[in-house]
Amino acid sequence: MKTKKMIATLVVALLSVTAVAAKDFRTVVFKVAQMECANCERKVKNNIKFEKGLKNFKTDLKTQTVTITYDAEKTNVEKLKEGFRKFKYEAVVIKEAKETDKK
Repeated sequence: MKTKKMIATLVVALLSVTAVAAKDFRTVVFKVAQMECANCERKVKNNIKFEKGLKNFKTDLKTQTVTITYDAEKTNVEKLKEGFRKFKYEAVVIKEAKETDKK
């Protein structure tokens, strides 16, 4: 009985690892023209971090860009753009890539 239980546990563990490895992370770079000063950048940081599926983000005030890494199973570019619209900013896509494309 213990052997069957151990095998079942191993199978479940292996399936869990496979599911985690199959995550579809993507990166998108948005141009945000309204991000003109440190306060504007803070507004972006304080609001966009609450968007569902967002894994990581970086702002660049000098280039007025926001780079977001997100889980494509939980959100998409349009939903992220809508997240910017919630606080009256417009985000225009400059570049999109799958995480696996980055080397």
